[in-house]
Amino acid sequence: MVAPSRISFRSGPQIDMALLVCSVAIATLGLVNLYSATSYYVEAGKKAGLADIYVSQVYWIVVGGLLAILTAVIDYRHYERLAYVFYGAGIVSLLLVFVLGSDIRGSVRWIPVGSFHFQPSEFMKIVFILVLAKHLHNDPHLEPRRWVDLTVPLGITAIPVALVMAQPDLGTALVYMFTAGTILAMVRIRRRSLLSAVAFASVAVPLTWSYLLKDYQKSRITSFLDPEHDITGTGWHALQSKTAIGNGGLTGCGFMQGTQNQFGFLPDQFSDFPFSVFAEDWGLFGCALLIALYCFLCVWAIHIASQAKDRFGAALAVGVGSLIFWHVVANIGMASGILPVVGITLPLFSYGGSSVMTFMVCLGLLMNVSMRR
Repeated sequence: MVAPSRISFRSGPQIDMALLVCSVAIATLGLVNLYSATSYYVEAGKKAGLADIYVSQVYWIVVGGLLAILTAVIDYRHYERLAYVFYGAGIVSLLLVFVLGSDIRGSVRWIPVGSFHFQPSEFMKIVFILVLAKHLHNDPHLEPRRWVDLTVPLGITAIPVALVMAQPDLGTALVYMFTAGTILAMVRIRRRSLLSAVAFASVAVPLTWSYLLKDYQKSRITSFLDPEHDITGTGWHALQSKTAIGNGGLTGCGFMQGTQNQFGFLPDQFSDFPFSVFAEDWGLFGCALLIALYCFLCVWAIHIASQAKDRFGAALAVGVGSLIFWHVVANIGMASGILPVVGITLPLFSYGGSSVMTFMVCLGLLMNVSMRR
């Protein structure tokens, strides 16, 4: 008698629940924090809530969530085939900023589309990661590599960096460079090439300071090095932010009870300094929880990269993880006074449609790689 053949059931892609729960937790805390940040006193005894900002953020979270689902459903290898097309469109959008963009606080970074201000440099972060991941996946050079072998990825990085610096937006340009450096750390580079890179950087940094940085960007860096020099000017943001964090203590002042935020002393509390609001409301323990969630997200991205079925998926996961990492480091660093104020958003915490949708799509890409490992 012939034994019946064994029946096998093949399951489809599985949702990464750890990634999903962590992402939802950060987004939820961000909405709660934004409600506190937009309900401060602007006049003595009169409460003025910025309800439109909070409601808009809810809309962006919902739209971003739908985009993340759509991004995760489509196999990420399709994005690899279209990566250079996306890159070309991204470069065109960065160029259009100088033609159609609106000037806000001395910078031309946004293209008005009705009531929404579209920021191409935010969405370029997604495309930037896709293109670098595609290049590493298809690169035929053997390791260890020379700098000449990295000409293409360095060129891919240099073009958007130059366009963003011209807006000017130093913070985003630095995020591009640090994210690219993290992705390229996946390949081995000759020791002699690394030494030559250090020599080049020692020449490029002073030239950048002298000829590329604007006066206000220089003043931000100098005020960071000497915060007491201009307390009422360039040092005001960092001073009020550190005061808010100090007010929080161990357990915080309580939800919507922080004086720096509620009495309007904390500038840009819903965009550049949401961490300061959170620290004042919830204290050291709350900050430890938030930072732990971000740390888990970054470490989980590396875990997903280690389980990816191809080099493109691994580089994609590393790129998304590094983008989140550098944003968190830069934002919390400038809020706590250990880094210059460069206007970098805190992922899923800072107000802004472009920023929220960018990170939602990035999380969708991370989920995509995880589901197909």
